[in-house]
Amino acid sequence: MQVPMVSSPIRNRFFFAADVLLLPVAAYLSFVIRLETLGSSEYLLGFLVMTVLATVITPAVFQASGIYSRYWRYASIEELFLLVGAVLVATVVASGGAILASAVRLEVNVPRSVPFIYLMLAIVVTALPRLLIRVRWSHSLVRHRARHEHDGSITRVLIMGAGSAGSMIMRELRQNPQLGLEVVGFIDDDPLKHNVHIHGVPVRGNRHDIPRLASEYHVDEVIIAMPTAPGKVIRSIVELCEHVGVRTRSMPGIYELLDGKISVSQLRDVQIEDLLRRKPVRTDIGAVRELLRGRRVLVTGGGGSIGSELCRQVLRCEPAELIVMGHGENSVFTVEHELRKHLPAGTRLSTVIADVRFPQRVSSVFNQFRPEIVFHAAAHKHVPLMELNMAEAITNNVLGTRNLLDAARAVDVQHFVMISTDKAVNPTSVMGASKRVAELLVHQAATSSGKPYVAVRFGNVLGSRGSVVLTFNQQIAAGGPVTVTHPEMVRFFMTIPEATQLVLQAATLGNGGEVFTLDMGEPVRIVDLARDMIELSGLEVGRDIDIAFTGMRPGEKLYEELFIAGEEYQRTFHEKIFIACNASNLVPSTLDEAIRGLELAAGRDDSALILQMLHALIPSFQHQGLSPALPAPGSSDRSVGEPLRARVIGGTGFAEA
Repeated sequence: MQVPMVSSPIRNRFFFAADVLLLPVAAYLSFVIRLETLGSSEYLLGFLVMTVLATVITPAVFQASGIYSRYWRYASIEELFLLVGAVLVATVVASGGAILASAVRLEVNVPRSVPFIYLMLAIVVTALPRLLIRVRWSHSLVRHRARHEHDGSITRVLIMGAGSAGSMIMRELRQNPQLGLEVVGFIDDDPLKHNVHIHGVPVRGNRHDIPRLASEYHVDEVIIAMPTAPGKVIRSIVELCEHVGVRTRSMPGIYELLDGKISVSQLRDVQIEDLLRRKPVRTDIGAVRELLRGRRVLVTGGGGSIGSELCRQVLRCEPAELIVMGHGENSVFTVEHELRKHLPAGTRLSTVIADVRFPQRVSSVFNQFRPEIVFHAAAHKHVPLMELNMAEAITNNVLGTRNLLDAARAVDVQHFVMISTDKAVNPTSVMGASKRVAELLVHQAATSSGKPYVAVRFGNVLGSRGSVVLTFNQQIAAGGPVTVTHPEMVRFFMTIPEATQLVLQAATLGNGGEVFTLDMGEPVRIVDLARDMIELSGLEVGRDIDIAFTGMRPGEKLYEELFIAGEEYQRTFHEKIFIACNASNLVPSTLDEAIRGLELAAGRDDSALILQMLHALIPSFQHQGLSPALPAPGSSDRSVGEPLRARVIGGTGFAEA
């Protein structure tokens, strides 16, 4: 919808002309109000001096303070305060000059009350033309909106949330009439805000009033301007709107608004991330910035979902250099192109194509860039695929981590953070077991180096590559069915920005050898997730699209766990991060030999041997491919590891310990 020009922009030179004409009038009236007449020659010279000074100084102050660069069509309280402050400064300077002139020449006589009267009048005569422009523009918008309402092209809107976000959305909607959105009211669950007005629009009730208000005011859409609201609140609002057939749109969550800006362009349809959103957690941005600013930071897997978001957030902390390392050239190229648009002054951006499985290449990269902080996000993470390609899980997740740790210690990396997974806890898949072995390698490196090398575990990440959300979206777009493996399967979910911010926060807490586990809230049933996504698409389960249960895949569990037996967890000062301080104590003494055995087994692509080696290192590893003759899980690492080591490693040419 095109908006005609309802008022051509008033150039600021016309405001300058108005000021030059009206300020002498203000000076004249200030003398007349004080003296009732200027007929007496006693005050005439003082009037002329005051008028000349005010007329010269005030525009100069306006120019210096940016008054003439403001677009007064969109003037707000900020512009009013700026104008009043500038007039006050100009009046003080002009009055001071007049008083100084009267001290030099007795003929210059300015009554002491005149500057105070002039100040009030000067504010009026300078503000009035600018206010008239603002009023005229608002009136034109009203007429323009009325015409489109008459032809049915106006969308009537309620804004859910009468806070700062809602206020900014309201202001932007008024300044962008081409959007065709008319706000008929605010709604907010805070009763103290009811019946107050924001930008002239009343707060008409709370979320439970949506059905009544939708009918009474013919509402077409509800905009949810609550970036900090938890998912259950968003879910409640969406359900109320769906019940009365009203469209909903939402602001992104607070983790997606890292730049602090809120605008109409960020409005979008409610997404599954909104329904699963948790209450935002406190993040010590200062500590993260202090850790990263001016340092050389390397991110492995920098082209992936988590790695690329780590790069974005690291870049905001102004490191000396950000090294984006990845194996896929296309993804690294895409991330580099994006990051260069937001590169802070003084920060270098380097990109490296390298495979963590090749130790010489990794060592060369570390020797070239000498990183001080490493975030290790590169990993194979797809459970079913790793069940079919066990050797790849070992070479990438285990040996790749070992190569990085060796290179890190060689160049004295100060901080090393490995991204792990809740699937490493009592694993049932090769992927989960490989990440648990990678954790053990990090703990071992922390002990030997004495540096804060740590691992951070979290669950499924919404929107990451391979996420079930993407799969469900594709199935819904194809008309279904949406496939779920088991009706009781549950998972922990986090958004990409949320998980990444907590990873950065955990990096500031480590002393070495700890495991940090993120508090991911309540687990979500996958079937409920599927149902929500179908309904958000405007469809109904059973009528428009079906949910089909396909059975659990190899390596999957009904539910994930957060803690390993023997790890002593406690909360950190951060309410959403747990720490296991004794994780290093659980590293088996046979780790190096077992890793060499895994390396040989992966080199032979011997899946049975890989499973046996993993079970030896991780007694809680349960896998359907394991021989029932193996010792029962729960035995100590040494009691399980030693006999298996004699049977497996002894046959590869390695001497027994």
